[in-house]
Amino acid sequence: MEGAAGGSFSDDQFWEVCMELQRFQLVGANWELMVEAQGICVYRRLDELLQLQTSIFKLPRRPAKFTVYIATEVLLARKKTGLCEYKVYGVLDNCLPDVLADVYMDLDYRKQWDEYIEELYQLEYNGDTVVYWQVKYPFPMYNRDYVYIQQRRDLDLNGWKIHVILAQSTSVPQIAERSGVVRVNQYKQSLAIESDGKKGSKVFMYYFDNPGGLIPSWLINWVAKGSVPVFLNDMANACQRFLFPTCPRGEAAHTLLILHFIGN
Repeated sequence: MEGAAGGSFSDDQFWEVCMELQRFQLVGANWELMVEAQGICVYRRLDELLQLQTSIFKLPRRPAKFTVYIATEVLLARKKTGLCEYKVYGVLDNCLPDVLADVYMDLDYRKQWDEYIEELYQLEYNGDTVVYWQVKYPFPMYNRDYVYIQQRRDLDLNGWKIHVILAQSTSVPQIAERSGVVRVNQYKQSLAIESDGKKGSKVFMYYFDNPGGLIPSWLINWVAKGSVPVFLNDMANACQRFLFPTCPRGEAAHTLLILHFIGN
């Protein structure tokens, strides 16, 4: 899951996420519905590690002045990690797509409404936008931090505007690991937003991360089940306050341990 700074996302990656939004709730094989609440459906699939055996063969010498090699890979085993990857589909009423995308990308504003942020900032490295994000975890667990590249594109699909945002873990020399904080090295997230044809937004999200440490996988997956709809509700409230700054903050309930489902 780890990428390298300087390797921007491809056009195909953006369009793939865009088409997931068009195939609304057609999740594919091995995905199960985990929770449906507040107009949001969360699906999950067990993550797997593939064990591959790579072999390299040297072809018999030919008259040519160079040597030819052939590489083959054989799948030996699939190992369940115990963690899940998630797909989320839903509609956020009274939340315009342009506003939702802007709120999602606005790191300074995120600090005002996301109480689980310990530190959040971005820098430029090799032409990429790199984000540092530290998330508060309840005592006695250590905080987690993320370093990831993030890009947004506004696509045109037959005259229909689709906002697509991609993020993936990376490493850069300017952001070293910190004592007392666990670095999350496996993180990937994508988001697609379009109008619901009214005054709201239709949303698709994909998410995976491995928070590391000794947190049981069942606890991570259980928290995701409750925190995702709550987080999206908080985002919708943040959109309203973004348009109308004098509105009071919504009284959304939070779980003790948030899985920080969306990486801003």
